[in-house]
Amino acid sequence: MTNDGGQRIATASGAMLADPASLGNVAGTGGSGFAATMSVFEPTFWAERGELSDVTRGRGSAWFIASTPHQWALRHYRRGGFIARISRDRYVWAGETRVRAFLEWRLLAALVRRGLPVPTPVAARYTRHGLWYRCDLITQRIVGAEPLSSILARTVVDERTWREIGATVARFHAARVDHADLNAHNVLLDEKGTVSVIDFDRGRLRAPGPWARRNLSRLQRSLVKVARHLPADRFPSAAWGWLLAGYAS
Repeated sequence: MTNDGGQRIATASGAMLADPASLGNVAGTGGSGFAATMSVFEPTFWAERGELSDVTRGRGSAWFIASTPHQWALRHYRRGGFIARISRDRYVWAGETRVRAFLEWRLLAALVRRGLPVPTPVAARYTRHGLWYRCDLITQRIVGAEPLSSILARTVVDERTWREIGATVARFHAARVDHADLNAHNVLLDEKGTVSVIDFDRGRLRAPGPWARRNLSRLQRSLVKVARHLPADRFPSAAWGWLLAGYAS
C-alpha cells in the first residue's frame, strides 16, 4: 500500500495503482488478485457485458461504465495538438513517478481527502513498450452531473449558479490546486446546482502565483467559445461578473 492509499500492482508490461475499496470485486475478474483486474481498463470488456453506457470524444477517449454497483468513467490518455500527428497515445518514458495516469490518480486522492468536489480515483495503469508508455485512468462517475458546456447549449444558467461556480473555483485555488485545463467541459453541474470539477491531467499543487489568474482566463475563453453560436442569454456579460463575484466571496 502506498502512502496515498493506493495499492501498486506490478504487471507483465507495467504497473497498476488502485484503491482496493473503490475497485471492489469486479465480476469476472476475481480469484487471481488485483493483477487479474487489468481487463477493467479495456472498453471491450465492458462492451461485451453490455455496461458501456456512453462514449465521449475529444483529445482523450472516455467511456462511462454503468454496472451494479459500479458507476465509473474510464479514460485512455491521448495527446493533443501537433504532437498527436506523431503519436496519438504514446508518451516518453521518464520513470514511474512521471506517469500521467499515476500523477492524476494521486492528485485526485489528495483532493478527495481535502473534501474538494472531484471524482474519486479508482484505478490507474500504464503499459510500457521500450522508450514509450500508454496509460489509463478509472474514476468514480459523478452521477447526474453534466458539463457546463452541455447545459449552456440547452438552457440559461441563473445568477446563483454562476456565483457557485466562481466560489468552487476559489476553493480549489485556496487549496493551491492548479487545474491545467479549466474549461466549460470540465466544470460539471448536477440538477441541484452542485459544482464539481474533472480532468486533472497535468494539474498539480503549487504555491500561490499568477497561475490562478491564468486558470480563470482559460475558463473565460472557453465559455466565450462555447457560447459563440448560442443565444445571447447563455453567456451574457453579467454572467462572468457573477462568477467573479462568487470567486471573490
